[in-house]
Amino acid sequence: MIKSELVDALAERHPHLYQRDVERVVATVFDEISSALTRGDRVELRGFGAFSVKQREERQGRNPRTGETVSVPQKRVPFFKTGKELRERINVDFNPET
Repeated sequence: MIKSELVDALAERHPHLYQRDVERVVATVFDEISSALTRGDRVELRGFGAFSVKQREERQGRNPRTGETVSVPQKRVPFFKTGKELRERINVDFNPET
């Protein structure tokens, strides 16, 4: 699902709201999550999961084309850990043997 599909689904489920208001709400939620992560804060959505930022140390990597060793600088990367309720919902009817 992409952002516009999320907006459409929410607008359909809540016909009393204008489409532009739903778009604004979705954009605001994503902006706030992004801002919190930029500050280094953790964002937890109960039953869904938690967003955080992890620090990756500088390391030596390889250029896949040439095999040459290159230095990969230290960086911060977003990380998402699913919540228990979401994991359970995903795996309710999952049977890999069928």
